[in-house]
Amino acid sequence: MTATKVSGGTGETTADVREWRELLARHADLTCALDRALQAGHSLGMSEYEVLERLAEFPEHSAKVATIAKSVHLSQSALSRVIGRLEIAGLVERHMCPEDRRAINVRLTDEGLQRQAEAQPTQRQVLAQRLHAPLVKTCEPAPATTLS
Repeated sequence: MTATKVSGGTGETTADVREWRELLARHADLTCALDRALQAGHSLGMSEYEVLERLAEFPEHSAKVATIAKSVHLSQSALSRVIGRLEIAGLVERHMCPEDRRAINVRLTDEGLQRQAEAQPTQRQVLAQRLHAPLVKTCEPAPATTLS
């Protein structure tokens, strides 16, 4: 990478800053596209789908909240809200961890596993179409909806 000098107040940016901004724009565009497609086709947001997918990959489709938190890029409070929405929708169940009564386990319900399996092709299609494609920045956030 070639760096250019930044002069105070001139508006010049380094190659690193330009690359960082490109990465942020690509992330925002891809996140928006995933949210839009998953919401339209499966009544799931991207974060909700990510939690369902991680749970589907764990043995017995169950894991401690702390374990899930390590595999998704959400704060503890954001993850808790996502799990709450999924629980209200009947896609996951929370229960006390038998090995550590201070911990909470989250388990996919049969409906949650089915919804994740149905949404997976949509998620994979969006990734295939947009992940390596030129950035076009055409996606606008989808309207917020609730899980059904």
